[in-house]
Amino acid sequence: MSEVGIDGVEIRTGKLKLDLAETFAPEKGEDPEKYTKGLGLHASSFPDAYEDIVTMGANAAHRLLERKDLALDDIGRIDVATESAFDRSKPVSTYVAGCLEQVNDGDLHHANKGERKFACVSGTQAVDDAFNWIRAGRNRGRAALVIATDTALYARDDPGEATQGAGAVAMLIDENPDVVAFGEPQGYGSADETDFLKPNQQFPSVDGKRSMQVYLARMREALEDFEEAGGDTHPENFALVPFHTPFPGMVRKAAGLGYRHCIRGTEIEDELAAEIGRQPRPEAYDDEDEYFEAIKEYTDKLTDTERYQEWYERTVAPTLSISREVGNWYTGSVHVARVAGLLEAYETGRDLTGQQLLVGSYGSGAQAEMHAEYIQPGWESEIEQLDITEQLDDRKSLTFAEYESIHDVHNHEETTDVEPLTAPDSEFVFDGWGRMGERKYTFVE
Repeated sequence: MSEVGIDGVEIRTGKLKLDLAETFAPEKGEDPEKYTKGLGLHASSFPDAYEDIVTMGANAAHRLLERKDLALDDIGRIDVATESAFDRSKPVSTYVAGCLEQVNDGDLHHANKGERKFACVSGTQAVDDAFNWIRAGRNRGRAALVIATDTALYARDDPGEATQGAGAVAMLIDENPDVVAFGEPQGYGSADETDFLKPNQQFPSVDGKRSMQVYLARMREALEDFEEAGGDTHPENFALVPFHTPFPGMVRKAAGLGYRHCIRGTEIEDELAAEIGRQPRPEAYDDEDEYFEAIKEYTDKLTDTERYQEWYERTVAPTLSISREVGNWYTGSVHVARVAGLLEAYETGRDLTGQQLLVGSYGSGAQAEMHAEYIQPGWESEIEQLDITEQLDDRKSLTFAEYESIHDVHNHEETTDVEPLTAPDSEFVFDGWGRMGERKYTFVE
C-alpha cells in the first residue's frame, strides 16, 4: 500500500504587520517584554481591506497547484478548516473553488467540497479525512486539497488581542508524498469543555487560564492514547515536535510537560536522576496536592537541565520561528509550526530525510490529537520553493491608528470603508457583494 501524506504545502500571510513591542505595547501602556518574552510574540499579521479567509486560502492553493503542475481535474476534494467562516450554509471551500476556476485549467465540478469545524484542531481533522479518503480507495487517483485559513481577531482590549493573526496554509494530500508521510497510530484527548467559544458571535469568549489548563490536559491524554495505539514517544525518536501554537509561550509550557511524560521509565530519567532525582510517583504520596507540588518542582528542575534545553532547542524551538512573527492562525497554527521547523532545517543544512515528526494538534472545546509523520526524500525541494520569508519581509507595518481601522474593516458588526494599504498583485481579492449578499472575488493581474 502506498504511503499517504503531504505532497506539497504553501503559506499565505496577511499583508499587514503590527509590531507588538514598538507599536502595540506603547499604546497599551505595557512593557514590551510582556509580549516578546512572556507570550513569545514579536508581531501579528493582518489582512488588508481586500483580503480575507477566502483570498488567503485561494492564493495559497493557486500557487501550490501551479508549482505542482496540477490541473483542477487532478483534485478530488477540497476541505477548508476555519473558525472564521461568514456563512452557516455555504462552505468556504465553494468560494475557494470558484476562485481557482477563474484562473486554473479544468474545473472542480466533480470534487467533493466541505468545511471542517472544531476550533484549531479542525485543520488536522481535515488532513485526517483526506488521508482516510485516499486509503479507502475512493480518490480515483486524485489528490485532496486541504486549506486551513483564519482571521483570528479578538475584540478590542480583550486579553487575547496581542495574539491575533491572519493567514492560510494549503496542503496537497496524496500518495507517495514529497514532504511527509503519515504514520498509522493516532492518539486523542477530548472532553466537553467551555474554555473558548463563539456562540453566534465573531469574536471569541475566552477563559484564558482555563484554556491553558484544558490545552495541557487534552495534550497529555492524546499523548497517552497515542502510546496505547502503539506509538513510541521516546523523545529522541523525533527530529521536530510541532505543537498547536496559540502563542509560543504556551508551547514552552507544553513541551516541558510532554518531555517529562516521555522520559518516564527511560534511560534519560535514569541518567538525570543523579542531577535532579527521579520523577515523583503518585503511589508515594498520600495527598494528591503534595504529589502535584512534587511533580511541579521536578518539572522545573527538568527544564533547567542541559539535556532538556538541548532537546528543546533542536526539536521545538525551530517550529516557533514563523508563529512569533505572525500570531495565532487558529486552524493553520500547527501546520505553520511544521513548515517553520522544516524551513529552519533546510536553511541550516540539517538532513531530516527519513526522520520523524511528532505533531500535537489542539482545538478548544476541546480536543487534542497526536500522530507521527515521516519526512520524505523530496522535502528539501518542496521547502526550498516556499516564499514565506519574502512575504513576511514585504508586509506593510501598521501605525496604531491604521491597526484600529483595519480591525474595524474585518469586524462583521462594523460597516467601514477603508482604502487598502497595499496594492494587490497577481492574486485573488475581495471584490464586493453579490445580489444575495454573497462575497465576490476576482483575480487581479
